[in-house]
Amino acid sequence: MRRRIYGMNKTIKVIVYERHGNPEDVLQVKTEPWPQPTADEVVVAMRAAPVNPADINAIEGKYPAKREVPAVPGFEGAGVVVEVGANVSTITQGALVMLPHNIGTWREAVAIKADDLVAVPPEIDPAQAAMLKINPLTAWRLLHDYVDLARGNWLIQNAANSAAGRAVIAIARQLGFKTVNVVRRAELLEELRAEGGDVVLVDGEKLRDEVKMATGSAAIRLGLNSVGGDSALRLSNCLAFGGTLVSFGAMSMQPLKIPTGLLIFKDLRYRGIWINHWYDNATMAERMAAFNPLFDMAKRGLLKTKIAKVYAIDDVKAAVVQAAQPKRNGKIIFEFKT
Repeated sequence: MRRRIYGMNKTIKVIVYERHGNPEDVLQVKTEPWPQPTADEVVVAMRAAPVNPADINAIEGKYPAKREVPAVPGFEGAGVVVEVGANVSTITQGALVMLPHNIGTWREAVAIKADDLVAVPPEIDPAQAAMLKINPLTAWRLLHDYVDLARGNWLIQNAANSAAGRAVIAIARQLGFKTVNVVRRAELLEELRAEGGDVVLVDGEKLRDEVKMATGSAAIRLGLNSVGGDSALRLSNCLAFGGTLVSFGAMSMQPLKIPTGLLIFKDLRYRGIWINHWYDNATMAERMAAFNPLFDMAKRGLLKTKIAKVYAIDDVKAAVVQAAQPKRNGKIIFEFKT
């Protein structure tokens, strides 16, 4: 027998798009029955879900692995288990959990297989738990999977003020790595230095010389690119012989520019990461090997994603418009009160 019928005769609100297009135009809020779990499932009452660039791209139909419509958006989110199926023993009622990226998190509640969930320490704020799976996890993999860095080694990244960039700064600091952080706006310099960025510079044509001066001509073997275009080229020019540039975004909407000379005379490597693909192919033990140190940092207040504004589910159109604005100082998130 299923334990506790939490949502008997209750309904939930769900954000849905029935066609791909401009999020403000295609998103709508619908009412659905309270989810009913099978014996192997639990019901999660959502607490928070962010609006990520990938979410916007998916709604527009521009994201890989295009979802069939109608669909519920949201690659990230966290909630509390409020109902447990009869065969479930791995997750308990009341547990705070992170959801997988293929379920659609912009909803008040969802029934999901218990084995697909990751339990989060209760000391972590649900809004922060909702934002651990993409940017901090990407940052962790970027710092572990491509170049074998030792304490005191340098890395360089662009878009350092992004959620992923700030996670890189925080995690690198804990690991003893030094960071060169490249941004587009001078007003971000002191802010990122205060957050632990060792060197923070405004992107420009003199970037290579400025990096050499700031680092004492240190050999930088790892570059992290989420912009593309000319910015990625400038990062490549800052790398040491045999260095690696890892791309995980293209904010400029421009392709990588790789002069043949960088391949021949500097022997640079160019790699990419799609965190959803990594997650799907990782075992639960591999996932937890990354999540556990991230959880520890979050509990100690060392890893915290900035939040610009919180929206209710009914305000979805305003939320996606705000999320698309440039120069935001943090994430846009939904909070749910179910």
